[in-house]
Formats: sequence, C-alpha cells, structure tokens
Amino acid sequence: MASSTIISRKMIKLLSPTPPSLRCHKLSFMDHINFHLHSPYAFFYPKIPQNYSSKISQILENSLSKVLSFYYPLAGKINNNYTYVDCNDTGAEYLNVRIHCPMSQIINDPYNDAVGVVFPQDLPWSSSLNRSPLVVQLSHFDCGGIAVSACTSHTIFDGHSLSKFINDWASTARNMDFKPSPQFNASTFFPLPSETNLSSTLPTTHPSKRHVSRMYNFSSSNLTRLKDIVTKESHVKNPTRIEVASALVHKCGVTMSMEKSGMFKPTLMIHAMNLRPPIPLNTMGNAVCIILTTTVTEDEVKLPNFVAKLQKDKQQLRDKLKDMKKDMMPLYTLELAKNAMNIIEKGTHDVYVCSGMTNTGLHKIDFGWGEPVRVTLATSNKNNFIFMDEQSGDGLNVLITLTKDDMLKFQSNKELLEFASPVVESTK
Repeated sequence: MASSTIISRKMIKLLSPTPPSLRCHKLSFMDHINFHLHSPYAFFYPKIPQNYSSKISQILENSLSKVLSFYYPLAGKINNNYTYVDCNDTGAEYLNVRIHCPMSQIINDPYNDAVGVVFPQDLPWSSSLNRSPLVVQLSHFDCGGIAVSACTSHTIFDGHSLSKFINDWASTARNMDFKPSPQFNASTFFPLPSETNLSSTLPTTHPSKRHVSRMYNFSSSNLTRLKDIVTKESHVKNPTRIEVASALVHKCGVTMSMEKSGMFKPTLMIHAMNLRPPIPLNTMGNAVCIILTTTVTEDEVKLPNFVAKLQKDKQQLRDKLKDMKKDMMPLYTLELAKNAMNIIEKGTHDVYVCSGMTNTGLHKIDFGWGEPVRVTLATSNKNNFIFMDEQSGDGLNVLITLTKDDMLKFQSNKELLEFASPVVESTK
C-alpha cells in the first residue's frame, strides 16, 4: 500500500448549534439491531480546476459544517447500549492527508484493496462506538488529484441515508444557500420495544487481511444480453439489472466452489431491500429488510431459474410486509437474520451477501469541481457483492470481495469475463 502523511486533523463543528429539544436522538429498533461499524465510501477526482485547487479543503469544511447542522446526529456520540445518540455537537472528525503516489497507482491497481490508503487507518468496517459517527478524509495525491472519503456509522445510517447525506453535502458545497431536509424520525416507525433484549443485534465480523476485492463492470449492452437470456429461457418478466448481474456472479461463485471441492454445495444469497417506501424517503436511519434466496440443486443456479427464484422471494417478502405493522418489521428482519445465521453456523451452504447502491446519485457526486472518476468502498467481508451505478451510462459496477485463493479462481471464470470486465480507469 502507498504511504501517507497526515497533514492535519480537526473536528468540524456545526454551523448552527443543535437545539436542546433535539439533543437526544432516539435510535430505532432497526438501528439498534444493525451492524455497529463504519461504512467507508470514497470518491476520486483526478482533475481539479485551477481556481479550486487552493481552496478545496476550505470548501469541504465550510459545507460540512453547514450540512452537519441538519445531520446533527453525525456530530454526536452513540451511547454504550445503542439506544440513543447524544447530539452534543462534538463535531465530525476531518483529516487532511498527503498520499505519496499518483492517483493512477491506486485506481489502476487490479485489486480494489489499494484504495484503503484514502481511509483513516483501521477505521473502515470497525466499531463506531468510541469514534465520531462521521470521519472524513481529504486525500491529496502527488499528481494533483484528490479523493474524498466518508466513514459513517451504520448504527445511524443505512446506505440510502448515507447517499442522501453525501448528495446534500455536495449540493451545499456548490451552493451554501441549499437547505437539506432529512428527518431523524425512524424511531417513530420502528420504536425500541420496552421488553426487548437489548443485546440482540446482528453479529458483527471484521474483514480479514486474507480477503481481497475487485471491481467489475457490466455494460448496458451486456446487461441487456443477460436479460434476454433470462426472459427467453423462462417465464421471468422484466428482470432488473441487479437481478441478472447478481445471478451471474452467484453462478460464478458456485463454479468456483465446485472447482475447489469437486461437488455442488447448496447456497444462500442474502439481498438487502430498502423499506422506503412505505417508510418516507427522507427518513434517516436504518430501514432495510433482507431477502433470503437458497439453491439446493445445480439446476436452480442457472440464470433463468435463479432470477425466477429471486423474484419470487422478493414478491413474497413484499406481500408479507404490505400487511405488517411497521413496528413489527424490525422483529421480522431480526428473525430473517437469525435464520440466515443458523444456516451459516451449520456450514451446509456457501453464503453470499448482495447489496445495491444504485439510483442514489453517488456516481455523480460533484462538490463543485466535477464528477468522480471512481466511487468505491474499502474491502469488506468475503463473498460480498456490492452493486453501484457505473460512472457513465446505464451499466453497473460490482465490487466483489472474496478470499485471496477464491478470487484467483473467480477472476478467470470465462462466463464472468463474457459479460463483465475488470474496472481500470484513465486519469489522463
């Protein structure tokens, strides 16, 4: 990994203090049971206009100070049992860092792990309890390019909330008169039950150094080809980009597993599904349920069959949630998570986790100096697939994390390379 030097470290205070009436932000039951770690996103900008180069940090600091007045829980402290945030205006941690290499060395590395240098050391995917819920790093490369990374507490934010915050921060950077409108009212939809065992949370694991990640691109034309294959060979209607792409990477995972063991092993794929709507779009916090899709035969792994199964599982979940009281949704989500953990602990299935950050605008985040050439995350846990919009067009990027040995087999899969290609960016 490239070396780096911290130029400065400070706390960014809120432009307007949090009113006493908002000092205690109650966490929802969905927040409480979620993963208590930092979610790490990074945005790479290779070309900075000359009129911005000397004032980038000041623009980011000033706009962050203002946007934090609206996203005040990010400047507070999470209490020890994850039931509320003390919105004490401590501020968000902000680092200026010099990276001793050109940006091209990082984003053209075949493995995504190289991006770890633009995050504070040991922070990505680590506990958010004793650290600021928001930690920002501005990284300056030798070539003049920059990266802006944000690590946000998953206790306070899910992916939808994070994307709303980043978009609002960028809008504020471009126009300081912009007024965000987040609502920190998730606890009214998902209140903490008084009798709950407050130790009941989703299990947290941390990425191993033996895990590596690579980003692959599915072009719009290749996604259309995959959709055609799925619809022509089954009764599936209108498959989505993520449905067909996740079906393919799942199939490649099964092929990889069979190459290792010489036999088929059942699989479990866990998909995250946003609960907005019915929860309002501007409600910040965690509002996600999970879909469990299993395969027990090789036939079920075929693309048309897997997409059909996935669509059926999604519809069944929607039907169940449609008539469910909102305050029961976290209990149901926790029940699904425990079902998944039971399967994982038995070791009978290969398990894959799939989440999507598409249609969020993150691929076009513009603080005033243009759109990023790359948006990515730090390496996470094994068998993890994270889908994002590509930087241009209607294709998809997927960040795939596996063990080192598995990645060597996975990346040479001919069917994968027929529809997807490793992402390498030009910074010229």
